[in-house]
Amino acid sequence: MLNIKNAIIRGDSLQILKQFEDECVDLIITSPPYFQQRDYGNGELGIGNETTENDYLENLLKVFNECIRVTKKTGSIVYNLGDKYLNGKLSLIPYKFAIKANENNSAFLINQLTWAKLNPTPRQEKRKLIQATEPFFIFAKSKDYYFDLKNYLSHLDDINKNSNNKPSENLGKKYFQLIQNSDLSENEKIKAKHELNEVINLTHKGEIVGFRMKIRGIHKLAYGGQDGGRNNQIKNNGFTIIKILGNRMKKDVIESPVEITKNNHHPAVYPSYIIQELIKLLSKEGDIVLDPFCGSGTTCLAAKALGRNFTGIEINSKYVSLTNQRLKQASIQQEFFI
Repeated sequence: MLNIKNAIIRGDSLQILKQFEDECVDLIITSPPYFQQRDYGNGELGIGNETTENDYLENLLKVFNECIRVTKKTGSIVYNLGDKYLNGKLSLIPYKFAIKANENNSAFLINQLTWAKLNPTPRQEKRKLIQATEPFFIFAKSKDYYFDLKNYLSHLDDINKNSNNKPSENLGKKYFQLIQNSDLSENEKIKAKHELNEVINLTHKGEIVGFRMKIRGIHKLAYGGQDGGRNNQIKNNGFTIIKILGNRMKKDVIESPVEITKNNHHPAVYPSYIIQELIKLLSKEGDIVLDPFCGSGTTCLAAKALGRNFTGIEINSKYVSLTNQRLKQASIQQEFFI
């Protein structure tokens, strides 16, 4: 039986994955070689060296299908891909892959996380903007996928909560005036003022960092006024109050510089910061994290640093050695960006 826990396996991704048992890994994060973009030192071997875009996508999807098979029902699969200009126009290869992958009934796309590069590669092209983003496509096998939103970008939540912004003494004053001048009934005004006082007290105690209030006839309804949620509260009670808990909104965009790693000669190293945050979001300590296109081992190092088990597959013996060396040194530390 193939030993996959905390191992870097040399070989072709598709052929190695076929030796894995069904549903044996918790999370897959990978960045396959981009189509005809970089020299990975594999000659004509491996994905990325195909002569046509269709062949490239077909090979990618074969590996993706195996990834689905080996991932647990509570697991997720993350693919990072870059685009390419062909005959002067963007090919949209990442999105062609995502559409085809999403057609597989055994997995479904839950998010496209956009990596916004803080230091994108400069280009000499004067009639095109510099490409500064890449997508990370997050797929799940079932609706029971593990998803720890609180643990994702938690350092930004801590910074936000520890800020010394004290509430103003005039907090809520404008809302009291709006309530008084509104067309609410007297009973509605009394209830609105009472609940407004309650959230003001919560803010001064530090239990919430702020709030927003919407009042019928004064503030515009959300979503074109369609029924549901807060719009019903405004229509039925005359107002709604939105408490702001202090956690930053967890958006589908993450900023990070392009990775520059000393003594790492791999031509395409993706940022450990993003990988660490994805591992925190989509797995628990002790889970197995797999990268079927291991490269220089960033996914495996990040998994090890966060108390997960790792598995890497890499066709190039040079990068297998590089990854094992980096794992042995275990110098990677959790990175934070503000």
